[in-house]
Amino acid sequence: MNRAKVGCPLLLAFLTLSILPFSIGCNAPKDNLKVFNTSFEASNYDNSALFAQNKISRQKNPAGEDLLWALQLATVERIRQNFQKSTEYFDKAEDMLKYYDEQFKGGDIIGSTAVNENVIPYRGAAYDGVMVNTYKALNFMVEGKPDLARVEFNRALDRQRRAKEKFVEEINKLNAELEKNQQQNAMAKSTAESQTTHDLLAQKYPNLYNFQAYPDFVNPFATYLAGVYFNLIGDHTKAVDLLKESYGMVGNNPFIADDLTATEKVLNEGGRLENTVWVIFENGLGPVKEEFRIDLPLFIATSQVKYVGIALPKLEFRNQAYPYLLINSDGKEYMTLPVADMDRVVQTEFSKEYPGILMRAIISATAKAVAQYAIEQQGSNAATALSYAMAAYSFASTAADVRIWTALPKDFQVARFPKPKNGKLKITPPGSIPLDIDIPQCNNAVVYIRIITNQAVPVCNVMAF
Repeated sequence: MNRAKVGCPLLLAFLTLSILPFSIGCNAPKDNLKVFNTSFEASNYDNSALFAQNKISRQKNPAGEDLLWALQLATVERIRQNFQKSTEYFDKAEDMLKYYDEQFKGGDIIGSTAVNENVIPYRGAAYDGVMVNTYKALNFMVEGKPDLARVEFNRALDRQRRAKEKFVEEINKLNAELEKNQQQNAMAKSTAESQTTHDLLAQKYPNLYNFQAYPDFVNPFATYLAGVYFNLIGDHTKAVDLLKESYGMVGNNPFIADDLTATEKVLNEGGRLENTVWVIFENGLGPVKEEFRIDLPLFIATSQVKYVGIALPKLEFRNQAYPYLLINSDGKEYMTLPVADMDRVVQTEFSKEYPGILMRAIISATAKAVAQYAIEQQGSNAATALSYAMAAYSFASTAADVRIWTALPKDFQVARFPKPKNGKLKITPPGSIPLDIDIPQCNNAVVYIRIITNQAVPVCNVMAF
């Protein structure tokens, strides 16, 4: 009778720990993104939009992946040419970004330590905010609302300016929070800084820092497009500054040099920019995140700890739709050239966040290992069973946060040339069917083309100025 009374709580704990991994082990955000990506990559935009919309909760305050799915849905609606609805969801995303900006992320450490980082809300990246305002500006350009487009470009540029300062402030606060539990974090810090951990990470993710970074939190496309736009609406002084910055980041693009030269001439000699066409090519698919696991060196030196491992995200890069577009205008041929690589934009920010991601994963693994060890120290058969259950829970709840805005492109390209006298362009993706574009009567025009894969139908907008 007494044995039964003692055994029941342990049995209940064992059953709870045995069942819990099944509810935690499946990575729902990863599974949902896989479903969305499959539809999106197949150009099934109706299904993509419906899926994203169903993932947004109706709560007053954002939770879970609400921000992520608002970003995805707004992008799909842009491709579907539903610009008003696209702006509506980008507005919602911007409200969510503001909501999270006003909160300190220190409380998230508790949830990520007990389970994993998927239990905390998706708060967005700095480049998310910059692209939200850039896309809203483009929506307003298509709709012929120049004053609203100007506001959005200014917001995008201000986000870039503030991002570095905000990032440093957040990192300092998070480091202070991580240091509160000195003993546990000392073990985590020792593991994070060990050569064995570094070697394992380098083996599993050799390209983490092997890329050419952009300046901190700057998206060259947002800067360049803003420069072109301010030029088009007559703010040549601001345009010159932005185009100089763009040329400094993308110095091997002669179209940006032509923009800068033409704008400086207008600024110095008066008049206005005329008879120019820009073709902007939004190309391919941006990066996704994939999970990989590392078995850690045993910082608790005992064979009684059954499992000590961490799961980390890494960036996987997807394809361009085409390497470039060829444009025939008045018998002359032009080829689009890169102005911004979104892979590099994402990599730049991701690499800066990675030490914190690694440390939080190790703290989580440490906490679970300590729990395993404490249970095993009880010395009973029931405790041994619970220790195995705790190890199973530790393994099942070890999952990387792979949430990322996957509807972004791989890169942005541009071509710049005189407006055709006959008002007609022929734009040809290599090896594919040409697009015939009519340029209306105007001073200048921007032709914006989005192609996500080489099997997708191009989406085109002509904006007259």
